Parts: sequence; C-alpha cells; structure tokens
Amino acid sequence: MKALFISPMIPSLNIKVTGKFFTDILGFSTVMDAMEYAIFMKDNLSVHVLRAGSDIGQMEFYMEVADIDGLWNSIKEKITELKHKEPFDREYGMREIHIEIPQTRTLLFIGQALAI
Repeated sequence: MKALFISPMIPSLNIKVTGKFFTDILGFSTVMDAMEYAIFMKDNLSVHVLRAGSDIGQMEFYMEVADIDGLWNSIKEKITELKHKEPFDREYGMREIHIEIPQTRTLLFIGQALAI
C-alpha cells in the first residue's frame, strides 16, 4: 500500500462560515459544496467539512507550510476576530501559528521547520 495523504474531516456548526475560512483566508479552492458536506483543496491538501451533531468533539490538525511568515503577513488582518497566536518558535524546532477554525471546535496548527 502507498499512502498518498490524510484529509481531516472537521465537524462544523456552520459549513458556509467554516468554508469561507479555508477559501478566503487560507486560499483553498472549493471542490464540493453540498448542504451537509464540503471539500476544500490547496496543493496536495484536502479538508473535508461536515455538519456537526449536537455532541461535537474537539479536534486539532497540523499543516506544514514553506513560508510561515509570508503566510502570516497575508492573513493577519483577516483573522483579527478569531482566537489565534501569531508566529512563535517552539522548543521542538518549529515556528507555528495557531488558529481556532470558525464554527468548529478545531484548532489549526500551521508550522514550518526552523533552520538549524
């Protein structure tokens, strides 16, 4: 078996709002947009968003990027209303941004390996 990629499936209380986060802020394209399910793609990454039930749990996922500071400069004005942490260096060799994805209980970690 050859694994190609893993796609997180994020339960959302409002798929349209969650989708706009991925398209308008992170630059993903909409592949599918149905009433109860949507798929967003960027490069080789896909994110699936589904309607949340009443007992939605919390989840987190990690996305590595090539230019975290460039990404930060392009999104920082768009996420002022979202709970987030601006870029900071971690003791395990990564520079990270943390963003709470709207209308979900999901935390997105965006990281880039620090040059050593």
